[in-house]
Amino acid sequence: MAPDISAYDHPSWRVILSTAASYGIVLAVMTVLLFGIPYALFTFL
Repeated sequence: MAPDISAYDHPSWRVILSTAASYGIVLAVMTVLLFGIPYALFTFL
């Protein structure tokens, strides 16, 4: 018997996943800006 996933077919789940994905993207960009760029500058100078 296949599980009933119709309970998860709601816009709130899409909002939760979108929020988590955008949070991860923001964290990745901030990590690169705050740590990657200074590391590259000090390495090449």
